[in-house]
Order: sequence, then structure tokens, then C-alpha cells
Amino acid sequence: MARQVPIGSRLRAARLNRGLTLEAVATVVGISQGFVSKLERDQVSPSVATLVSICDTVGLRVGDLFEPPAAQIVRAGEGAPINFGGRGAAEYLVTPGTQNQLQVIQSVIEPGGSAGRDLYSLDCDVEFVFVVSGSLTLTIGDEEFSLDHGDAMTFRGRDPHTWRNASSTAECAVFWVLTPSP
Repeated sequence: MARQVPIGSRLRAARLNRGLTLEAVATVVGISQGFVSKLERDQVSPSVATLVSICDTVGLRVGDLFEPPAAQIVRAGEGAPINFGGRGAAEYLVTPGTQNQLQVIQSVIEPGGSAGRDLYSLDCDVEFVFVVSGSLTLTIGDEEFSLDHGDAMTFRGRDPHTWRNASSTAECAVFWVLTPSP
């Protein structure tokens, strides 16, 4: 016999997010309030038609009920290596590749490492950089900004920009946050 996938907590969260009562969902779907309550506690299994109707009512896609948990841990040193094209930089994607709302990249930039002299833009609305250690020089258009340990900056990802570690002796470690994920 197939193991029942727990979906109740996701249905309840979606219902509450929409500000709906158990009674309101039951009325729209044409089932009892008790059935909705038991479903949210994973004590009953609905028909496909009932499940589709409940999902429509609470604003969920049926497939959302069966996706892996949204919380995913990326342990230190386990980010997926990527190469955005800079030189002298080790870059790691620390958000899951399936994440399309947000992308976080960890970069360790060698002394003198850079994205190059040419300005580039990314297909994202917002870009955020946080300097974990060292110093980063960020050029946006014709303006240059020096960021040091603990500094952060937010700008439009579509604005032409580039970056470099101007130090000849110290690494620079940064986190880039892009939204939506390019």
C-alpha cells in the first residue's frame, strides 16, 4: 500500500494566508468543515476532484503540495561551483538551482581579481552585495564605490556595473544576492 504524503500543513498554511476559515473552504468546495479539518491534520485522504477544488479555493497549485520542503541547507563549503566569467574569483551558488525568486552567490576574490574592465548587466531587478572580508571596488556606470568589511550595497542589476578586488595582498569575500534569479 502506498504511503500517504502529508499535505495538510501546506493546505492549512495556504488557507490561513488567504484569510479563509474552515467553514468558508468547506462551503465553496461542498464538503463538511470536519472533513477540511481532518484533511489539514492528514487524517483523511480526499478524492482528486476534491483536492483540486480545495487547492483552487486556497490559491495553491496541486503540484505545490508534493514539492520537497522549501527549506534546504547548504553547508559551508558545499555550494555548487559556478563561473560568472570573472578572473581570480572562486564563486559558489548557495541557493538551490531550482530557486527562481532569489539567487545567492558566495565569492572569494583573489588580490587583483575582477569581473573585467567592461561593464555588464544582469537580468535581475535588484542586486545586493555584502562584503564579508577585505575590500571590494564596485563600479556602477561612471561611479566607483569602495566597500569594506561589513559594508553592503543595493543597486539595480540591469545597471551596467563591474567589480574588482583592488588589494594586491588580501582576498575579498562577498555574498551577492540577486532577485529575481537571472
